[in-house]
Amino acid sequence: MQKAKIIADPDFIIGQVDPRLYGSFIEHLGRAVYGGIYDPGHPTADEKGFRQDIIEVVREMGVTIVRYPGGNFVSGYNWLDGVGPKERRPKRLDLAWKSLETNQVGTDEFCEWSRRAGTEVNMAVNLGTAGIDEARNLVEYCNHPSGSYYSDMRIANGYPDTHKIKTWCLGNEMDGPWQLGHKTADEYGRLAAETAIAMKWVDPSIELVACGSSNAKMPTFGSWEATVLDHVYQYVDYLSLHQYYNKEANDLGSFLAQTMLMDNFIQSVVSICDYVRAKKKVSKKLYLSFDEWNVWYQNDFDKTIMRETPWQVAPPLYEAPYTMEDALVVGLMLITLLRNADRVKIACMAQLVNTIAPISTVTGGGFWRQTIYYPFMHTARFGQGKVLNLQIHSPMYSNRLFDAVPVLDGVAVLNEDAEELTIFAVNRSQEEALLLEGDLRGVGDYRVIEHIIMENPDPMARNTMDNSSNVLPHSGGDAELSNGRLTANLPLLSWNVIRMGKIAR
Repeated sequence: MQKAKIIADPDFIIGQVDPRLYGSFIEHLGRAVYGGIYDPGHPTADEKGFRQDIIEVVREMGVTIVRYPGGNFVSGYNWLDGVGPKERRPKRLDLAWKSLETNQVGTDEFCEWSRRAGTEVNMAVNLGTAGIDEARNLVEYCNHPSGSYYSDMRIANGYPDTHKIKTWCLGNEMDGPWQLGHKTADEYGRLAAETAIAMKWVDPSIELVACGSSNAKMPTFGSWEATVLDHVYQYVDYLSLHQYYNKEANDLGSFLAQTMLMDNFIQSVVSICDYVRAKKKVSKKLYLSFDEWNVWYQNDFDKTIMRETPWQVAPPLYEAPYTMEDALVVGLMLITLLRNADRVKIACMAQLVNTIAPISTVTGGGFWRQTIYYPFMHTARFGQGKVLNLQIHSPMYSNRLFDAVPVLDGVAVLNEDAEELTIFAVNRSQEEALLLEGDLRGVGDYRVIEHIIMENPDPMARNTMDNSSNVLPHSGGDAELSNGRLTANLPLLSWNVIRMGKIAR
């Protein structure tokens, strides 16, 4: 059996976890909204048409903030279409996803859903086909108490209290040619800066996220960030990153290693932010919002729906099921986000329900948790506090894409309030279990509370409506901690959560 070693000490800290690291994303795409969170005919639907069973499972998952309403959708969206009496709301062609948008759920409804689900709203504004005026008016509508045109409109629409939205995205993926209103870096940077100024004049308390590159492989990556930040640095608080992964050529080893690229992506963007900071000679530090991330399989089925039967209401788009393999990659992405908690303060798994999602529903029927649900739930629940600078000594493997991939990847989070230390770890090995040895003498007197493992003999195993418990975590791990020395067997291809609590004296 191969061995790996870790060293953790509370004197060596990477950063504090921002609760918004455990965010998600709901776009008007596929059945995310209609048939997902909103299903008025469902047996559990409340008076607003929201599925209460989905609200409960979102609460269980631990989601803290949800980005809305897009995504590509937002670049052609007029928020005024989605407020006021529902019978008067127009039906619009959504050019991004070739669907028909009924506007039965809009800003007020989503903010109401968010309150019931216990999450904040991360609101995106349209900087594709719209601009400064629509954005500042939306801030006024959502956050201004009363006495102005748009705040009084909100009150007249049945919402006397403000929505109190703190976090706002200045458009979506504006570097992408697929985006309505696609812009060059200079064009976007100039518009984003002026929009940011106007929005903060309406409400100085808000925080703003500028668009970074749509992914690390964009031909303009790097130069886009530097140019945009040259325009907006003093007006925004975060820069966004987006990244999706999938398995190619049936190469599991490379699939599991792709999060090494995610680490590099984050560090590259941090370097660009700090370069612009030095160039402008300012003390303000810019943080990152990784507000789209997940495993995403795009296939011909989805393209056929949009091409051959367009303009449907809530067609079933991007509902590919998730496997045990996918759950490992999601766990590795969560580990990567935590390891960069000093600069990544917001992150949104894309998405939340049905579309590229950890939760799947039958319209009018039941729901089930996809495999990727569980690593997110574990980190959201047990990954609060300070991220320790975990030292990892691991065996390596190589393949056609990577020369040296650590078999073990992991992160440690110390929650001083709860007096708990949690290690999240993935064994990437496809051949054998891994013996983990840990030196935790600097942490103090702790004991193992539980060792949660998620594993399956079939890496392609998945959950379905009829077999929703096919892939589940269990608490049968054998982790032990004695005199500051940790030992644990990590099964092959497994997600592990080792929880330790302080011994009472």
